[in-house]
Amino acid sequence: MILGTRKHTITYTLDSPEIRALCDADTRLALLIRHYGNLTYSLHTDIFSFFTETIIGQMLSSKAADAITSRLYELCGGELNIDNILKLDIPTLKGIGLSKLKAEYILNMATLMCDKPNYFDDLKDASDSIIIKQLTTLRGIGVWSAKMYLIFVLNRLDVLPYEDGAFLQAYKWLYRTDDIQPASIKQRCAAWTPFASLAARYLYKALDEGLMQDTGLSDKLKC
Repeated sequence: MILGTRKHTITYTLDSPEIRALCDADTRLALLIRHYGNLTYSLHTDIFSFFTETIIGQMLSSKAADAITSRLYELCGGELNIDNILKLDIPTLKGIGLSKLKAEYILNMATLMCDKPNYFDDLKDASDSIIIKQLTTLRGIGVWSAKMYLIFVLNRLDVLPYEDGAFLQAYKWLYRTDDIQPASIKQRCAAWTPFASLAARYLYKALDEGLMQDTGLSDKLKC
């Protein structure tokens, strides 16, 4: 769970053209959408804290990532920003449970954003593919992190996050499959275009709220 600053709340209703298009395109996804109804979410607005917490969460369980993130906030006096991070060193960051590499990645991100404060502003209007290409040149930022940025910061609507473990868990449940090869997911989810990010948000919601334990909906999905 990312703890960074959020605002700018967005709501899609069942009557929104985007949600109607998803329901028409995928009957199984439609069951999930109709179960939840409206989709409301807030975007992350603090890019530095977003990437810091994303780096922390790489290859960790949510519980472990949250624990380390909370410790980092404590180190920073409750305010996770560039100035506070640059006061820290690698041994201190390792002391809260970060690996040496992740500590380096976070310090590198702070240095980049200190030296180039307009780095992300200059990039925000580029295409998804260019943003992914650019971000993955940064140490500690891979395709997964870049896609999380596209979805949760820039609100790009057609991103399919098949690299994400949480998405894959919900995807396997929704489609009753163990086939999570990228090619298979792309083929099945092609119908979500151009609103794949919204579909993914419904899957994340199902996982976050324990819907996979809902036997009533699960029975409907067995067919």
